[in-house]
Amino acid sequence: MAQKFGNARWVKEGYFDNRTADVVVGQITFAALGKVDFCLSGVLHGEIAGQVIQFCNPKFLDDPYAGELLDDFAIPQIGKVSLLSFDPHPLLSPHPYFEWFSLDQQHYRIELEPNDAWLVMESEWESVAQESQRIRDALVVRLGPSTS
Repeated sequence: MAQKFGNARWVKEGYFDNRTADVVVGQITFAALGKVDFCLSGVLHGEIAGQVIQFCNPKFLDDPYAGELLDDFAIPQIGKVSLLSFDPHPLLSPHPYFEWFSLDQQHYRIELEPNDAWLVMESEWESVAQESQRIRDALVVRLGPSTS
């Protein structure tokens, strides 16, 4: 079963950067955990491919109980993209959907409301460039030889 982070209420904000082929880096701020770096391998398709996306959850709840349930959540998160999309399924209304598997095969997903995530304009990419590069430099090597 996938961990949905308290129906997304434990997810405050974050970003994913897919400007490097076959690699997605980013950060997410979680209740009880704070900022967590992400480095995921995988090819993105559709509207997110080669882009930077940001999100902010107005339903965020800084719940101390989150720490108990997320105590085995690996920090940083390193793994493989399953699906990152704004329109994940043809039978559902479009909405931000982020799903990945950690290196130890833990399955995670975050679903947000339609207006809670957006593509960052290219002219604003600089706002995450330095942090994305730091994460890439530190973590891509841990993905394995095919993505370094």
